[in-house]
Amino acid sequence: MDPLDVVRVTARLVDVDTTTGRESALAGWLTDWLGGLGWSVSEQVVSGDRRNILATLDPPRVVLSTHYDCVPPFFPSRIDGDRLYGRGSCDAKGILAAQVAAAERLRAAGERRIGLLFLVGEERGSDGAMAANALANGCAFLVNGEPTDNRLAAATRGMLRVRLDARGRAAHSSHPELGESAIEKLVDVLMRLRAAEWPQDATLGTTHYTVGLISGGIAPNVVPPSAEAEIVFRTVVSNDVVREELRALAGGDVTVHDVLDLPLVRTVTVPGFETAVFPYSTDIPFLARWGQPLLYGPGSILVAHTANEHVRIPELDRAVDGYQHIAASLLGRLAG
Repeated sequence: MDPLDVVRVTARLVDVDTTTGRESALAGWLTDWLGGLGWSVSEQVVSGDRRNILATLDPPRVVLSTHYDCVPPFFPSRIDGDRLYGRGSCDAKGILAAQVAAAERLRAAGERRIGLLFLVGEERGSDGAMAANALANGCAFLVNGEPTDNRLAAATRGMLRVRLDARGRAAHSSHPELGESAIEKLVDVLMRLRAAEWPQDATLGTTHYTVGLISGGIAPNVVPPSAEAEIVFRTVVSNDVVREELRALAGGDVTVHDVLDLPLVRTVTVPGFETAVFPYSTDIPFLARWGQPLLYGPGSILVAHTANEHVRIPELDRAVDGYQHIAASLLGRLAG
């Protein structure tokens, strides 16, 4: 398959179900395809038959990277007008196709210091990126691919995911004075969160949060002895600052447990691109050994993970140019 036919390659990738955990359905094809194009390809087992893929020529100084797992449910590709639909079309298989096309152009121009790193597991905790960090060897820049509408990121927010755990004492609901409601304790803390002022940053904006899950209780006629909530904060300062404020608000009523802690990232930019700050997190915090990070890619995060996921074909074409320009600019810095 011609790597410069970015639309056909994207459709081929989209038509394989790589919902997180099923990435092996595509790994072998990617390895064989890249190897057939002349790249030196190695696979890194992450778990079971799930593998990261690294393609190099000479030792890479700039690596283009993204993930090839997707969220459920799977649905195949279709083209309607100038849009290519399908699960993963913008997050992130169109990105993968654009990165390969850009790398092929650079190779055809004689550049051999470019690499490709395709990862599993980004959608469910980034276990692929954690494993891949050990593979880094002298790379100066990592250009990570996520949907940014072909804008270069100036920064991404951090993420702090926590579980609030409230404990009470069960009692028959006809005698509530004999019990202690864990749900009421939890609700009291959640109301304090709503009234709180969260940290701000001049570039990144204001910290915000989502109460994504709540559970608790035994039965309608029982004073609930336990309750919990899971909350995701999108942070603009050190997560430690947010964590301490949260614990102060929780007081002695609720215990705060960390679930996931990803720092904010300030990324490298190059001239000639519109820049923006993005509120989501990526694999970048887990890939620190791969050099200074950049973030760029076609497609909109607003349609990623939706039943309407798509990428505009002109955006895909521009992304090939964009990745080529970014990599060439970074390699030029190294040459200087």
